Amino acid sequence: MEQYKKNDRIEAEIESFGNEGEGIAHVDGFPFFIKDALPGDRVEAVVMKVKKSHGFARLLSVIEASKDRIEPLCPVAKSCGGCTLQHTSYGAELRFKEDKVYNCLLRIGGISASSLDMASEGIVGMDEPLHYRNKAQYPIGRDKDGKAVAGFYAGRTHNIIPQEDCALSPPEFRVILRTVLDFIDENKVPVYDEVSGKGLIRHVLIRKGFKTREIMTCIVSTSQEIPGMEDLSERLMALRGMKSVCLNINPDKTNVILGQRCVSLRGPMYIEDILCGLRFRISPLSFYQVNPVMAEKLYKTALDYAGIGEDQSVREVWDICCGIGTISLAAASRSGECFVHGVEIVPEAVEDAKKNAELNGIGNAAFHAAAAEEYLPAFFAENPGAKADVVILDPPRKGMDIKALETVTALSPKRIVYVSCDPATLARDLKILSAAGYELKKYRVFDQFSRGFHVETIVLLQGRDTL
Repeated sequence: MEQYKKNDRIEAEIESFGNEGEGIAHVDGFPFFIKDALPGDRVEAVVMKVKKSHGFARLLSVIEASKDRIEPLCPVAKSCGGCTLQHTSYGAELRFKEDKVYNCLLRIGGISASSLDMASEGIVGMDEPLHYRNKAQYPIGRDKDGKAVAGFYAGRTHNIIPQEDCALSPPEFRVILRTVLDFIDENKVPVYDEVSGKGLIRHVLIRKGFKTREIMTCIVSTSQEIPGMEDLSERLMALRGMKSVCLNINPDKTNVILGQRCVSLRGPMYIEDILCGLRFRISPLSFYQVNPVMAEKLYKTALDYAGIGEDQSVREVWDICCGIGTISLAAASRSGECFVHGVEIVPEAVEDAKKNAELNGIGNAAFHAAAAEEYLPAFFAENPGAKADVVILDPPRKGMDIKALETVTALSPKRIVYVSCDPATLARDLKILSAAGYELKKYRVFDQFSRGFHVETIVLLQGRDTL
Protein backbone atom coordinates (compact mmCIF):
# COMPACT_ATOMS: atom_id res chain seq x y z
CA MET A 1 0.00 0.00 0.00
CA GLU A 2 1.65 3.19 -1.15
CA GLN A 3 0.40 5.55 1.53
CA TYR A 4 2.53 3.78 4.20
CA LYS A 5 6.20 2.93 3.99
CA LYS A 6 8.97 1.73 6.31
CA ASN A 7 9.84 4.11 9.19
CA ASP A 8 6.54 6.01 8.98
CA ARG A 9 5.10 6.76 12.42
CA ILE A 10 1.47 5.91 13.12
CA GLU A 11 -1.00 6.28 15.94
CA ALA A 12 -3.44 3.44 16.33
CA GLU A 13 -6.27 2.06 18.46
CA ILE A 14 -5.65 -1.65 19.06
CA GLU A 15 -8.83 -3.58 18.29
CA SER A 16 -7.99 -7.25 18.74
CA PHE A 17 -5.30 -9.90 19.19
CA GLY A 18 -3.48 -11.56 16.32
CA ASN A 19 -2.71 -15.28 16.24
CA GLU A 20 0.57 -14.87 18.14
CA GLY A 21 -0.74 -12.38 20.72
CA GLU A 22 0.24 -9.25 18.81
CA GLY A 23 -2.16 -6.29 18.64
CA ILE A 24 -4.14 -5.60 15.46
CA ALA A 25 -5.12 -2.07 14.48
CA HIS A 26 -6.63 -0.51 11.37
CA VAL A 27 -5.12 2.80 10.31
CA ASP A 28 -7.24 4.42 7.59
CA GLY A 29 -8.73 0.97 7.08
CA PHE A 30 -5.35 -0.72 6.58
CA PRO A 31 -4.48 -3.47 9.13
CA PHE A 32 -1.23 -3.38 11.10
CA PHE A 33 0.17 -6.07 13.42
CA ILE A 34 1.96 -4.51 16.42
CA LYS A 35 3.85 -6.74 18.86
CA ASP A 36 3.41 -5.95 22.59
CA ALA A 37 0.23 -3.95 21.95
CA LEU A 38 -3.08 -4.95 23.55
CA PRO A 39 -6.74 -4.52 22.61
CA GLY A 40 -7.80 -1.27 24.23
CA ASP A 41 -4.36 0.36 23.92
CA ARG A 42 -3.82 3.57 22.01
CA VAL A 43 -0.24 3.46 20.77
CA GLU A 44 2.42 5.16 18.73
CA ALA A 45 4.32 2.78 16.45
CA VAL A 46 6.81 2.83 13.61
CA VAL A 47 6.14 0.93 10.39
CA MET A 48 8.60 -1.93 9.83
CA LYS A 49 7.22 -3.69 6.75
CA VAL A 50 4.26 -3.19 4.42
CA LYS A 51 2.67 -5.92 2.32
CA LYS A 52 -0.24 -5.73 -0.10
CA SER A 53 -2.92 -6.65 2.47
CA HIS A 54 -1.34 -5.74 5.83
CA GLY A 55 1.66 -4.25 7.56
CA PHE A 56 3.86 -4.74 10.61
CA ALA A 57 4.84 -2.01 13.06
CA ARG A 58 7.00 -1.78 16.18
CA LEU A 59 5.55 -0.35 19.35
CA LEU A 60 7.19 2.94 20.38
CA SER A 61 4.97 4.06 23.24
CA VAL A 62 1.60 3.47 24.84
CA ILE A 63 -0.38 6.71 24.71
CA GLU A 64 -3.35 5.28 26.57
CA ALA A 65 -3.14 1.86 28.22
CA SER A 66 -5.69 -0.93 28.00
CA LYS A 67 -7.35 -1.95 31.26
CA ASP A 68 -5.73 -5.35 30.69
CA ARG A 69 -2.15 -4.02 30.52
CA ILE A 70 0.15 -4.96 33.42
CA GLU A 71 3.85 -4.56 34.17
CA PRO A 72 5.84 -7.63 33.02
CA LEU A 73 7.59 -9.52 35.79
CA CYS A 74 10.66 -10.18 33.62
CA PRO A 75 12.86 -7.20 32.62
CA VAL A 76 13.54 -8.68 29.16
CA ALA A 77 9.99 -9.86 28.44
CA LYS A 78 9.61 -7.43 25.52
CA SER A 79 12.80 -8.44 23.71
CA CYS A 80 12.77 -12.15 24.57
CA GLY A 81 10.93 -14.44 22.18
CA GLY A 82 9.76 -16.78 24.95
CA CYS A 83 6.97 -14.86 26.70
CA THR A 84 4.69 -12.88 24.40
CA LEU A 85 1.92 -12.06 26.90
CA GLN A 86 3.63 -11.02 30.13
CA HIS A 87 2.26 -7.50 29.67
CA THR A 88 -1.28 -8.91 29.59
CA SER A 89 -3.54 -9.59 32.56
CA TYR A 90 -4.06 -13.30 33.05
CA GLY A 91 -7.81 -13.00 32.52
CA ALA A 92 -7.25 -11.34 29.14
CA GLU A 93 -4.71 -14.02 28.20
CA LEU A 94 -7.24 -16.77 28.88
CA ARG A 95 -9.95 -14.97 26.87
CA PHE A 96 -7.52 -14.58 23.96
CA LYS A 97 -6.65 -18.28 23.95
CA GLU A 98 -10.25 -19.43 24.21
CA ASP A 99 -11.23 -17.10 21.36
CA LYS A 100 -8.25 -18.26 19.30
CA VAL A 101 -9.37 -21.89 19.41
CA TYR A 102 -13.01 -20.95 18.75
CA ASN A 103 -12.12 -18.85 15.70
CA CYS A 104 -9.85 -21.54 14.22
CA LEU A 105 -12.56 -24.17 14.56
CA LEU A 106 -15.09 -21.78 13.05
CA ARG A 107 -13.05 -20.41 10.15
CA ILE A 108 -10.67 -23.24 9.29
CA GLY A 109 -12.65 -26.21 10.55
CA GLY A 110 -15.96 -25.03 9.09
CA ILE A 111 -17.82 -25.89 12.31
CA SER A 112 -20.91 -23.75 12.87
CA ALA A 113 -21.05 -21.20 15.67
CA SER A 114 -24.07 -22.94 17.18
CA SER A 115 -22.25 -26.28 17.27
CA LEU A 116 -19.19 -24.68 18.86
CA ASP A 117 -21.28 -22.91 21.47
CA MET A 118 -22.94 -26.19 22.42
CA ALA A 119 -19.66 -28.14 22.48
CA SER A 120 -17.43 -25.67 24.34
CA GLU A 121 -16.55 -26.48 27.95
CA GLY A 122 -14.51 -23.30 28.39
CA ILE A 123 -10.87 -22.87 29.30
CA VAL A 124 -8.90 -24.26 32.25
CA GLY A 125 -6.36 -21.79 33.58
CA MET A 126 -3.53 -22.07 36.11
CA ASP A 127 -3.69 -21.02 39.75
CA GLU A 128 -0.12 -19.70 39.38
CA PRO A 129 0.93 -19.15 35.75
CA LEU A 130 4.66 -18.79 36.51
CA HIS A 131 7.63 -21.12 37.23
CA TYR A 132 5.68 -24.03 35.75
CA ARG A 133 8.09 -25.35 33.11
CA ASN A 134 9.88 -28.61 33.85
CA LYS A 135 12.16 -28.23 30.84
CA ALA A 136 14.15 -25.41 29.26
CA GLN A 137 16.70 -25.25 26.44
CA TYR A 138 19.12 -22.33 26.64
CA PRO A 139 21.33 -21.32 23.70
CA ILE A 140 24.88 -20.42 24.73
CA GLY A 141 26.81 -17.50 23.28
CA ARG A 142 29.10 -14.61 24.23
CA ASP A 143 28.34 -10.98 24.96
CA LYS A 144 30.27 -7.99 23.59
CA ASP A 145 32.85 -8.37 26.37
CA GLY A 146 33.48 -12.03 25.52
CA LYS A 147 31.68 -13.43 28.56
CA ALA A 148 29.60 -16.59 28.15
CA VAL A 149 25.86 -15.91 28.24
CA ALA A 150 22.70 -18.03 28.22
CA GLY A 151 19.14 -17.01 27.58
CA PHE A 152 16.56 -17.16 24.83
CA TYR A 153 16.38 -16.03 21.25
CA ALA A 154 14.73 -12.73 20.41
CA GLY A 155 11.55 -13.24 18.41
CA ARG A 156 12.13 -14.53 14.86
CA THR A 157 15.93 -14.28 15.26
CA HIS A 158 18.84 -16.26 16.65
CA ASN A 159 20.10 -13.32 18.66
CA ILE A 160 20.48 -14.40 22.29
CA ILE A 161 18.75 -12.26 24.93
CA PRO A 162 20.75 -13.04 28.11
CA GLN A 163 18.44 -14.31 30.86
CA GLU A 164 19.43 -16.79 33.54
CA ASP A 165 16.40 -16.28 35.79
CA CYS A 166 13.39 -17.01 33.58
CA ALA A 167 10.02 -16.34 35.22
CA LEU A 168 8.63 -19.56 33.73
CA SER A 169 11.39 -21.90 34.95
CA PRO A 170 12.14 -23.26 38.44
CA PRO A 171 14.71 -21.25 40.44
CA GLU A 172 17.16 -24.19 40.39
CA PHE A 173 17.72 -23.64 36.65
CA ARG A 174 19.39 -20.29 37.33
CA VAL A 175 22.00 -21.91 39.62
CA ILE A 176 22.70 -24.63 37.04
CA LEU A 177 23.16 -22.12 34.22
CA ARG A 178 25.53 -19.99 36.28
CA THR A 179 27.60 -23.10 37.08
CA VAL A 180 27.92 -23.93 33.38
CA LEU A 181 28.70 -20.35 32.33
CA ASP A 182 31.38 -19.95 35.01
CA PHE A 183 32.96 -23.22 33.85
CA ILE A 184 33.01 -22.02 30.22
CA ASP A 185 34.71 -18.74 31.13
CA GLU A 186 37.20 -20.27 33.56
CA ASN A 187 38.26 -22.94 31.07
CA LYS A 188 37.97 -20.76 27.96
CA VAL A 189 35.76 -23.37 26.30
CA PRO A 190 34.76 -22.19 22.81
CA VAL A 191 31.02 -21.74 22.38
CA TYR A 192 29.33 -22.61 19.11
CA ASP A 193 29.04 -19.96 16.41
CA GLU A 194 26.09 -20.53 14.05
CA VAL A 195 27.65 -18.52 11.21
CA SER A 196 31.01 -20.27 11.08
CA GLY A 197 29.82 -23.62 12.43
CA LYS A 198 32.81 -23.64 14.80
CA GLY A 199 32.95 -24.02 18.57
CA LEU A 200 31.85 -26.62 21.10
CA ILE A 201 29.01 -25.86 23.51
CA ARG A 202 25.71 -25.00 21.78
CA HIS A 203 22.89 -25.33 24.31
CA VAL A 204 22.14 -26.39 27.87
CA LEU A 205 19.03 -28.54 28.31
CA ILE A 206 17.65 -28.79 31.86
CA ARG A 207 14.78 -31.01 33.02
CA LYS A 208 13.16 -31.30 36.44
CA GLY A 209 10.72 -33.85 37.82
CA PHE A 210 8.32 -31.68 39.79
CA LYS A 211 7.07 -34.54 41.99
CA THR A 212 10.40 -36.36 42.43
CA ARG A 213 12.55 -33.17 42.38
CA GLU A 214 15.10 -35.03 40.26
CA ILE A 215 17.08 -32.84 37.84
CA MET A 216 18.92 -33.56 34.60
CA THR A 217 21.46 -31.29 32.91
CA CYS A 218 22.34 -32.11 29.32
CA ILE A 219 25.14 -30.17 27.60
CA VAL A 220 24.65 -29.97 23.83
CA SER A 221 28.00 -29.87 22.04
CA THR A 222 29.50 -30.41 18.62
CA SER A 223 31.97 -32.91 20.07
CA GLN A 224 32.30 -35.40 22.89
CA GLU A 225 35.74 -33.99 23.68
CA ILE A 226 35.27 -30.93 25.90
CA PRO A 227 38.21 -29.85 28.07
CA GLY A 228 37.43 -30.10 31.78
CA MET A 229 34.09 -31.89 31.47
CA GLU A 230 35.00 -34.11 34.42
CA ASP A 231 35.20 -30.98 36.58
CA LEU A 232 31.90 -29.58 35.27
CA SER A 233 30.15 -32.91 35.87
CA GLU A 234 31.32 -32.92 39.48
CA ARG A 235 30.18 -29.33 40.03
CA LEU A 236 26.75 -30.08 38.61
CA MET A 237 26.29 -33.32 40.55
CA ALA A 238 27.03 -31.40 43.76
CA LEU A 239 23.90 -29.28 43.20
CA ARG A 240 20.74 -30.22 45.07
CA GLY A 241 18.46 -32.58 43.15
CA MET A 242 20.92 -33.35 40.34
CA LYS A 243 20.53 -36.98 39.28
CA SER A 244 21.79 -37.00 35.71
CA VAL A 245 24.50 -35.11 33.82
CA CYS A 246 24.88 -36.05 30.19
CA LEU A 247 26.19 -34.86 26.87
CA ASN A 248 24.26 -34.63 23.62
CA ILE A 249 26.43 -34.55 20.51
CA ASN A 250 25.17 -32.44 17.61
CA PRO A 251 27.99 -31.76 15.10
CA ASP A 252 25.69 -30.62 12.27
CA LYS A 253 25.37 -27.06 11.03
CA THR A 254 21.66 -26.87 11.74
CA ASN A 255 19.01 -25.04 13.75
CA VAL A 256 17.89 -28.35 15.25
CA ILE A 257 18.91 -28.23 18.92
CA LEU A 258 19.51 -31.87 19.79
CA GLY A 259 21.55 -34.49 17.99
CA GLN A 260 20.70 -38.19 18.07
CA ARG A 261 23.57 -39.40 20.28
CA CYS A 262 23.76 -38.94 24.04
CA VAL A 263 26.55 -39.89 26.45
CA SER A 264 26.20 -40.22 30.21
CA LEU A 265 28.72 -38.20 32.25
CA ARG A 266 27.33 -38.73 35.77
CA GLY A 267 24.36 -40.76 36.94
CA PRO A 268 21.79 -42.55 34.76
CA MET A 269 20.72 -41.20 31.38
CA TYR A 270 17.28 -40.32 32.72
CA ILE A 271 15.29 -38.79 35.53
CA GLU A 272 11.90 -39.91 36.78
CA ASP A 273 8.71 -38.02 37.53
CA ILE A 274 5.21 -38.88 38.72
CA LEU A 275 2.19 -37.95 36.61
CA CYS A 276 -1.39 -39.14 37.16
CA GLY A 277 -0.10 -41.38 39.95
CA LEU A 278 2.31 -43.16 37.59
CA ARG A 279 6.09 -43.05 37.47
CA PHE A 280 7.72 -42.06 34.17
CA ARG A 281 11.32 -42.36 33.07
CA ILE A 282 12.40 -39.34 31.02
CA SER A 283 15.55 -39.38 28.87
CA PRO A 284 17.17 -36.37 27.14
CA LEU A 285 15.30 -36.93 23.86
CA SER A 286 11.93 -37.83 25.42
CA PHE A 287 8.80 -35.80 24.83
CA TYR A 288 7.18 -35.00 28.17
CA GLN A 289 4.62 -32.26 28.76
CA VAL A 290 6.44 -29.12 29.94
CA ASN A 291 3.65 -28.12 32.33
CA PRO A 292 3.00 -31.08 34.66
CA VAL A 293 0.33 -29.30 36.70
CA MET A 294 -1.85 -28.75 33.64
CA ALA A 295 -0.85 -32.07 32.07
CA GLU A 296 -2.64 -33.99 34.84
CA LYS A 297 -5.84 -32.00 34.21
CA LEU A 298 -5.37 -32.43 30.47
CA TYR A 299 -4.97 -36.22 30.64
CA LYS A 300 -7.87 -36.67 33.06
CA THR A 301 -10.13 -34.82 30.62
CA ALA A 302 -8.85 -36.89 27.69
CA LEU A 303 -9.63 -40.14 29.52
CA ASP A 304 -13.04 -38.84 30.61
CA TYR A 305 -13.84 -37.92 27.01
CA ALA A 306 -12.73 -41.39 25.91
CA GLY A 307 -15.04 -42.99 28.45
CA ILE A 308 -12.26 -45.22 29.78
CA GLY A 309 -13.29 -46.80 33.06
CA GLU A 310 -16.88 -45.57 32.68
CA ASP A 311 -18.08 -47.05 29.40
CA GLN A 312 -17.66 -50.81 29.81
CA SER A 313 -17.87 -51.31 26.04
CA VAL A 314 -14.49 -49.57 25.61
CA ARG A 315 -12.05 -52.47 25.44
CA GLU A 316 -9.60 -51.61 22.65
CA VAL A 317 -7.92 -48.20 22.80
CA TRP A 318 -5.38 -46.91 20.29
CA ASP A 319 -3.11 -44.04 21.29
CA ILE A 320 -1.53 -42.53 18.16
CA CYS A 321 1.62 -40.40 18.64
CA CYS A 322 1.90 -41.89 22.13
CA GLY A 323 5.39 -40.57 22.95
CA ILE A 324 6.76 -42.16 26.13
CA GLY A 325 3.34 -43.58 26.95
CA THR A 326 1.93 -41.01 29.35
CA ILE A 327 -1.68 -41.08 28.10
CA SER A 328 -1.50 -44.77 27.16
CA LEU A 329 -0.42 -45.86 30.62
CA ALA A 330 -2.82 -43.50 32.37
CA ALA A 331 -5.62 -45.10 30.31
CA ALA A 332 -4.43 -48.65 31.00
CA SER A 333 -4.15 -47.98 34.74
CA ARG A 334 -7.65 -46.50 34.88
CA SER A 335 -9.31 -49.64 33.50
CA GLY A 336 -7.95 -53.15 33.60
CA GLU A 337 -10.77 -54.14 31.26
CA CYS A 338 -9.28 -52.29 28.29
CA PHE A 339 -6.10 -52.90 26.31
CA VAL A 340 -4.16 -49.89 25.05
CA HIS A 341 -2.06 -49.95 21.87
CA GLY A 342 0.45 -47.11 21.67
CA VAL A 343 1.90 -46.18 18.29
CA GLU A 344 4.83 -43.77 17.98
CA ILE A 345 7.23 -43.11 15.10
CA VAL A 346 10.24 -42.28 17.35
CA PRO A 347 11.91 -45.57 18.43
CA GLU A 348 13.63 -44.04 21.49
CA ALA A 349 10.26 -42.84 22.81
CA VAL A 350 8.78 -46.32 22.36
CA GLU A 351 11.64 -47.84 24.34
CA ASP A 352 10.91 -45.35 27.12
CA ALA A 353 7.21 -46.25 26.95
CA LYS A 354 7.97 -49.95 27.34
CA LYS A 355 10.22 -49.24 30.33
CA ASN A 356 7.52 -47.03 31.85
CA ALA A 357 4.94 -49.81 31.50
CA GLU A 358 7.32 -52.17 33.29
CA LEU A 359 8.15 -49.54 35.91
CA ASN A 360 4.46 -49.23 36.79
CA GLY A 361 3.60 -52.92 36.53
CA ILE A 362 1.14 -52.34 33.69
CA GLY A 363 0.49 -55.36 31.47
CA ASN A 364 -2.54 -54.20 29.47
CA ALA A 365 -0.60 -51.91 27.13
CA ALA A 366 1.74 -52.52 24.21
CA PHE A 367 3.87 -50.08 22.23
CA HIS A 368 4.89 -50.12 18.59
CA ALA A 369 7.58 -48.04 16.85
CA ALA A 370 6.03 -47.23 13.47
CA ALA A 371 4.11 -44.69 11.43
CA ALA A 372 0.41 -45.11 12.21
CA GLU A 373 -0.59 -45.09 8.54
CA GLU A 374 1.69 -48.08 7.93
CA TYR A 375 1.29 -50.05 11.15
CA LEU A 376 -2.50 -49.92 11.61
CA PRO A 377 -3.52 -51.40 8.22
CA ALA A 378 -0.98 -54.21 8.61
CA PHE A 379 -2.09 -54.98 12.18
CA PHE A 380 -5.78 -55.17 11.32
CA ALA A 381 -5.09 -57.23 8.20
CA GLU A 382 -3.22 -59.77 10.35
CA ASN A 383 -5.85 -59.62 13.11
CA PRO A 384 -9.24 -59.55 11.34
CA GLY A 385 -11.18 -59.75 14.63
CA ALA A 386 -9.42 -56.75 16.15
CA LYS A 387 -11.21 -53.44 16.60
CA ALA A 388 -10.67 -49.89 17.82
CA ASP A 389 -13.32 -48.67 20.25
CA VAL A 390 -11.53 -45.39 20.96
CA VAL A 391 -8.65 -43.67 19.17
CA ILE A 392 -6.64 -40.97 20.93
CA LEU A 393 -4.62 -38.63 18.71
CA ASP A 394 -1.86 -36.50 20.25
CA PRO A 395 0.27 -35.19 17.35
CA PRO A 396 2.96 -32.47 17.33
CA ARG A 397 2.08 -28.95 16.19
CA LYS A 398 2.05 -29.92 12.51
CA GLY A 399 -1.03 -32.08 13.16
CA MET A 400 -1.85 -35.52 11.80
CA ASP A 401 -0.67 -36.98 8.52
CA ILE A 402 -3.62 -37.23 6.10
CA LYS A 403 -2.95 -40.93 5.49
CA ALA A 404 -2.96 -41.58 9.23
CA LEU A 405 -6.34 -39.83 9.54
CA GLU A 406 -7.74 -41.91 6.69
CA THR A 407 -6.44 -45.06 8.37
CA VAL A 408 -8.03 -44.11 11.70
CA THR A 409 -11.44 -43.35 10.22
CA ALA A 410 -11.35 -46.64 8.27
CA LEU A 411 -11.30 -48.43 11.64
CA SER A 412 -14.63 -46.75 12.54
CA PRO A 413 -13.95 -46.13 16.25
CA LYS A 414 -17.03 -44.84 18.02
CA ARG A 415 -15.00 -42.07 19.65
CA ILE A 416 -11.94 -40.08 18.63
CA VAL A 417 -10.22 -37.92 21.24
CA TYR A 418 -7.88 -35.36 19.69
CA VAL A 419 -5.28 -33.66 21.91
CA SER A 420 -3.82 -30.66 20.07
CA CYS A 421 -1.19 -27.99 20.75
CA ASP A 422 -2.05 -26.01 17.61
CA PRO A 423 -5.67 -24.92 16.97
CA ALA A 424 -5.06 -24.24 13.27
CA THR A 425 -3.87 -27.78 12.43
CA LEU A 426 -6.52 -29.16 14.80
CA ALA A 427 -9.22 -27.34 12.84
CA ARG A 428 -7.78 -28.55 9.54
CA ASP A 429 -7.83 -32.17 10.75
CA LEU A 430 -11.33 -31.87 12.24
CA LYS A 431 -12.61 -30.82 8.84
CA ILE A 432 -11.25 -34.07 7.40
CA LEU A 433 -12.69 -36.14 10.25
CA SER A 434 -16.05 -34.42 9.90
CA ALA A 435 -16.17 -35.31 6.21
CA ALA A 436 -15.46 -38.92 7.22
CA GLY A 437 -18.57 -39.04 9.44
CA TYR A 438 -17.40 -37.75 12.84
CA GLU A 439 -19.17 -35.01 14.75
CA LEU A 440 -17.81 -32.63 17.36
CA LYS A 441 -19.43 -33.41 20.72
CA LYS A 442 -17.38 -31.27 23.11
CA TYR A 443 -14.05 -29.57 23.54
CA ARG A 444 -12.07 -27.87 26.29
CA VAL A 445 -9.13 -25.46 26.13
CA PHE A 446 -6.16 -25.69 28.52
CA ASP A 447 -3.60 -23.00 29.30
CA GLN A 448 -0.67 -25.37 29.02
CA PHE A 449 1.74 -22.60 27.94
CA SER A 450 1.01 -19.67 30.26
CA ARG A 451 2.39 -16.25 29.27
CA GLY A 452 3.00 -17.42 25.70
CA PHE A 453 0.59 -17.57 22.76
CA HIS A 454 0.45 -21.36 22.37
CA VAL A 455 -2.54 -23.27 23.74
CA GLU A 456 -3.69 -26.88 24.20
CA THR A 457 -7.12 -28.22 23.26
CA ILE A 458 -8.92 -31.53 23.75
CA VAL A 459 -11.75 -32.48 21.41
CA LEU A 460 -14.22 -35.36 21.54
CA LEU A 461 -15.57 -36.60 18.22
CA GLN A 462 -18.23 -39.26 17.88
CA GLY A 463 -19.19 -41.30 14.84
CA ARG A 464 -22.53 -40.13 13.50
CA ASP A 465 -23.75 -43.69 13.17
CA THR A 466 -23.21 -44.21 16.92
CA LEU A 467 -25.09 -41.07 18.05
